[in-house]
Amino acid sequence: MSQPTFSFGSNYGQMPAAAPAVAPAASGNADLIKDTTTKDFTRDVLDASRQVPVLVDFWAEWCGPCKQLTPVIEKAVKNAKGKVRLVKMNIDHHPEIAGQLGIRSIPAVIAFKAGQPIDGFMGALPEGQINQFIERVAGPVGPSDAEALIAEAEAALAANDLQGAVDRFAAAAEMEPHNLKAIGGLARAYILAGALDEAEAFLASVPAAKQSDPSIAAARAQLELARQTAELGDAVELEARITRDPADHAARFDLAVLLAAKGHKNEAVDQLVEIVRKDRPWNDEAARKQLVTFFEAWGPKDPSTLYGRRRLSSVLFA
Repeated sequence: MSQPTFSFGSNYGQMPAAAPAVAPAASGNADLIKDTTTKDFTRDVLDASRQVPVLVDFWAEWCGPCKQLTPVIEKAVKNAKGKVRLVKMNIDHHPEIAGQLGIRSIPAVIAFKAGQPIDGFMGALPEGQINQFIERVAGPVGPSDAEALIAEAEAALAANDLQGAVDRFAAAAEMEPHNLKAIGGLARAYILAGALDEAEAFLASVPAAKQSDPSIAAARAQLELARQTAELGDAVELEARITRDPADHAARFDLAVLLAAKGHKNEAVDQLVEIVRKDRPWNDEAARKQLVTFFEAWGPKDPSTLYGRRRLSSVLFA
């Protein structure tokens, strides 16, 4: 087990006396996160940590990084759903404990278990690293409520339950307004429902710095495909044109886009790969570039993306 990167003073065993231990409750967020004092430290931290690990966040009003850390660590603790608790201690009002633990810089977080400090970190870490820290001291915590909703929404989307997908993505976005997976998923659901303007509005709400996020980029690529599809002709007519003239690359290209829009992704790949095989330079390599757009819209792990990459590679590197 990793040890805290703090110098614990020799006075650690002489913590100030506190009131008799009270078994901590587990009935909601109010019990998961609380402030403590020097007087209550034994009850709130040492005794409570005999039931579940307790994270102690040492902070001060003047500390900018402390204010950055607070919402992130509170969210992570809530998402852990009772497997860990957070106790906050203002070192300006209660300096004794921090001094005994040898804390010289804040924010500093120390995890206690069975009445003893077992791990810790300093600084305003990003959410991912805080989640890893919690799992290190408390074990796997599972998905958050928002993550569970997003998983349900993706399953609904795969089953063509568009209303179910919209409801769940929207609930996740309401729970975590900056969750890009929820925003991107909601946009994709609206695209499949034909509500392209609504999808565009959701994507436009994402800050410019986050537009390259995979969830947002995929939704935007899907939106562009949907708008492109609206301008194309009828699939039967396109197929007839290809039958009359297999070298009609424009008809084959348009058919591929229509097939992708209708969910026939592998068939769309086949049409574009056929163009690349017969005439790769056609229309400034439009077929290859369209395949790349498909892969971005579908995501790198989608089976059709993997299928398309294999087929494209077999032609390009034959």
